[in-house]
Amino acid sequence: MTLNRLVDSVRFTGHIGVVGIFLPQDSNTPDKLEQEGKIAFDMGKFWFKGQKVGTGQANVKHYNRQLRDLIHEGRTKPSWIVSHQLSLDEAPSGYQHFDARDDGWTKVVLHP
Repeated sequence: MTLNRLVDSVRFTGHIGVVGIFLPQDSNTPDKLEQEGKIAFDMGKFWFKGQKVGTGQANVKHYNRQLRDLIHEGRTKPSWIVSHQLSLDEAPSGYQHFDARDDGWTKVVLHP
């Protein structure tokens, strides 16, 4: 659905960037195609609009230290995305909620 909406909203001959991790199969979704690692993509509209798509994972290691320093200096506050703060002992349970995509589980901070 997201990719099709991007095709709709991006101009003719525009570029779409998909950054993230997309697993080949997802047994936790009700969508049959996604369970097989497939999506329903409107290739015809994408081709007609002459768009291009690039994919890949974000280069997290490149930005780790810079982001850490911004947080430490108080210049950015990523806390708005944190949904839960758990002890290290609660990590397995928290991971299960996150992995199952339970409502409200976006980002979890673990405190040792």
